[in-house]
Amino acid sequence: MIDTYRKDIRGLDLFADMEPESFDALMRGAYVQSFPPQIQLISEGEAPDFLHVVLSGSVDLFSTWNGRETSMATLYPISTFILAASVKNAPYLMSARTLERSRIALLPSEDVRAIFDTDNSFARTIVTELAQCYRSVVKNTKDLKLRTSLERLANYLLRQRRRTGSDEFDLRMEKRRLASFLGMTPENLSRAFKGLEPYGVKVKGSHIAITNPDDLLQFAKPDPLIDDYSI
Repeated sequence: MIDTYRKDIRGLDLFADMEPESFDALMRGAYVQSFPPQIQLISEGEAPDFLHVVLSGSVDLFSTWNGRETSMATLYPISTFILAASVKNAPYLMSARTLERSRIALLPSEDVRAIFDTDNSFARTIVTELAQCYRSVVKNTKDLKLRTSLERLANYLLRQRRRTGSDEFDLRMEKRRLASFLGMTPENLSRAFKGLEPYGVKVKGSHIAITNPDDLLQFAKPDPLIDDYSI
């Protein structure tokens, strides 16, 4: 693995505090591979042979059941998936596919577990990472169960506004996938966008303009215990 990729991986919080010899041991069995768009990387139910790191491009985590499919998350550089399955040595609960040409590092799960047992700093970081993931799942569940579809969309747009620091931005995912992520059908998403027009939301293709942020905030009532994924 070239030094640039090693530095990118080492820079992640998950690996930053590892002992140098532990990181070197983990990298010995790791390799980087490039994938074209729409390639399925893992399938739910499979054994977790690797911990994956997105180095470039983007990856869709999704799940299927009884002929239905839902998008769970979209990952961008530099991030890992799926840590819990790798640590527990349990089947993947989600599938993953590339959304564009992507470069992925594959770290053997067996090595991750072995180093977890011997490197205390790495073990503590993994526990912290999994705790943050658990809290994110709770927040997402609260969002889905406590809010209407219109409120979910409004708060999603406000989160994107905070992320970009602008009242105008482009959606990071196509509307069909956004609808799935928010627990809607594409038709319901279209109606929800129209329903937010009185609160200053203007949509043109994938471009969003929020002309009355105060009105949208008053309607959405964002809550850090749901919407702030940093706590």
